[in-house]
Amino acid sequence: MKTQLTLIAATLFVLTACQPENTSQSQAPTSAPAPSAEQSADATLLQQAQSMFKPLPTLEESKQAYTYTDAQVKLGQQLYHEPRLSLGNDISCNTCHGVNSYGVDARNTPTSEGHNKQFGARNSPTSLNAFLLKTQFWDGRAPTVEEQAKGPLVNPVEMAMPDLDAVVKRVNAIQAYKDAFKTVYADKGGEVNIDNIAHAIGAFERTLLTPSRWDNYLKGDVNALNAQEKRGLKAFMDNGCITCHTGVNLTNDSFQKFGLVKGPYWDYIPSKEVHDEGVFEVTQKEEDKYFFRVPPLRNIAKTAPYFHNGSVNDLGEAVRVMAETQVGKTLSKEDIDAIVAFLGSTTGEVPAEALVVPELPK
Repeated sequence: MKTQLTLIAATLFVLTACQPENTSQSQAPTSAPAPSAEQSADATLLQQAQSMFKPLPTLEESKQAYTYTDAQVKLGQQLYHEPRLSLGNDISCNTCHGVNSYGVDARNTPTSEGHNKQFGARNSPTSLNAFLLKTQFWDGRAPTVEEQAKGPLVNPVEMAMPDLDAVVKRVNAIQAYKDAFKTVYADKGGEVNIDNIAHAIGAFERTLLTPSRWDNYLKGDVNALNAQEKRGLKAFMDNGCITCHTGVNLTNDSFQKFGLVKGPYWDYIPSKEVHDEGVFEVTQKEEDKYFFRVPPLRNIAKTAPYFHNGSVNDLGEAVRVMAETQVGKTLSKEDIDAIVAFLGSTTGEVPAEALVVPELPK
């Protein structure tokens, strides 16, 4: 009898030992809850956006595309703020493209005041993230920020130097700059010449990257944009704005006729008596009349006034005009407000080092 009880106890012990400690472990794992309608919509919107737009490169990535050194950036930052590059010793690159004012004229005038208080014909584009564009100026007449830097120096309405040789002579006469070029551009002969001057200014401009919440969103953070900004992004895509405004800088770098669907453009915005003929003024080709480079939209909420002649101060009004003239749509106020909110999400931070006003040599 005792032996039987022992066998029964041993059997019960074995059976008990074979059971899982936690009953729940023996059940099939439960599947993750299905995403909500909002989560699905967020995922779809993000996927669409990622197929149309790209986040900004890092500073390290930009350096891989164009060679420059920290010393060249420092020199370029000085030259960017240097008023002695102008005939009247009173205008610098920063005058019309203020780093502290999101790369545009801090006076927020339609066009900028230059030499002898003359005003230019076109609104000053932002210098922030500008090196990512395929062309510079409203008519695309310069391919790079380095080439662009040469233009205003000799424009009679802007910095008004008689020629580029005069610019070189002016810089070469400042001993501290002369010494700096010997060191910083030793691999290029150490000369003060216009190409090295432009390269230095361009090197500084190539650091003017402004990452924003928009970049965080494109990298996968769906919560980087709020609900209205997401509605604005969807409206931006659904209403055809992405026909021209895509890519890393929210521009496809093309040239489009202002008044493509409804024109002429001066019927929709205040304009001067003489209508700017855009790219035609460079090419003299009739088919280029009223064509302008599609502007980038990063930081657009901070760079009023808008359009090539700076004729509209309100971003919502600019959105309305673009929708009518370029895609032939009349947007609701709700859509306009949402698109403006979305565009605001592209406002980024200027690098702290770039915001420092450099000490200029005597």
